[in-house]
Amino acid sequence: MSSIENQRVPLLPLQPTEEERAIRDAVAKIASKYGPDYWAEKVKAKQPMTELTAELGAAGFLGVHLPEAYGGSGLGIYELTLVLDETARAGCPIAGLVFSAGIAAPILARHGTEAQKAEWIPQLASGQKLFSFAITEPDAGSNTHNIKTSARKQGNKYIINGQKYWTTGLDIADKVLVVARTGTDEATGRGRLSLFLVDADAPGISKTVIPSMMMIPEQSFQVFFDNVEVPEDRLIGGLDNGLKAVFAGLNPERVMAASNIIGIGRYALEKASRYANERSVWGVSIGRHQGVAHALAEAKVQLELAALMTKKAALLHDHGLNAGDEANMAKFAAGEAAVNCIDKAIGVFGGNAVALEYQLMTYWPTVRMTKNGPVSREMILNYVAQNMLGLEKSY
Repeated sequence: MSSIENQRVPLLPLQPTEEERAIRDAVAKIASKYGPDYWAEKVKAKQPMTELTAELGAAGFLGVHLPEAYGGSGLGIYELTLVLDETARAGCPIAGLVFSAGIAAPILARHGTEAQKAEWIPQLASGQKLFSFAITEPDAGSNTHNIKTSARKQGNKYIINGQKYWTTGLDIADKVLVVARTGTDEATGRGRLSLFLVDADAPGISKTVIPSMMMIPEQSFQVFFDNVEVPEDRLIGGLDNGLKAVFAGLNPERVMAASNIIGIGRYALEKASRYANERSVWGVSIGRHQGVAHALAEAKVQLELAALMTKKAALLHDHGLNAGDEANMAKFAAGEAAVNCIDKAIGVFGGNAVALEYQLMTYWPTVRMTKNGPVSREMILNYVAQNMLGLEKSY
């Protein structure tokens, strides 16, 4: 059943509004000053894109989706997707914003106390602070209820012990949202989960870089929590209610991840199209050959279809409707389409695709790994089969 069936919904615009065009133009103007050379330098140095994010924050684009009362622009997740799309299209995909602006900020906006919102959302909106997100564990995988990191109450604080894996951007984050087990449901045996906002440099936290082929400025870490003390006012969304709070960020995360790689797909197609027009073999440009042109055209069709589903998911979320079906389909479609865009662009460049001067292959790991996470394509297919087609659960 569709997530919007039997619900009264406003008209969702298909044509870009003047406001959307203005946001895209302004972000593109900022991001184009940096571009793929800047991104490549940051990747090589493993340094965050501080200059770019600072300029975006100062211009109000990192808080475009956050409440005006806390320093945001009062718009929605959809407007934030435009920011990620355009920065990636300029050759500067910002993975850290998926976790900070895409996950942490919406969670705080929906489930934080007034005090928590007042303290932290303005800092996220301005880009002065970045948050990370720690949920994945080596032995739990997609089975979040099976996580082992625990938090126990001791006086007016909680004590966290455990281990997280693939926590991205912890070295540049000021705080990290940590999902921890605070009990066990006796009826199901599943963990009761709670969500805590922890200082990234809190005593008892240690981290180790995970060496990887990911070509991004942000690094990912294996993180250990050894009797990490967290004040009770850092509990987000209430005790044992962490998963509900987390889901306020998971649908936006999927939409943000889709937008990020859709932007990379646009970057790859535009670069490949320019190259196809400029590259001449046997007296004509290679773009005149249907074998080249049709491959890029088909990739463009698939990318725009993915972008349309991403827009639908974001707008449904912004109108307070259930966007789970659409967010999962958007993430799936974007992963398939963006990988195809990179692959077809590589085909156009031929042997030159592996040359660093052409600034293409370095984006491939980010796009390909987005098919694996957040949430793998296989788990999305499980979700669609069970929740949209009514098939029996397969796992």
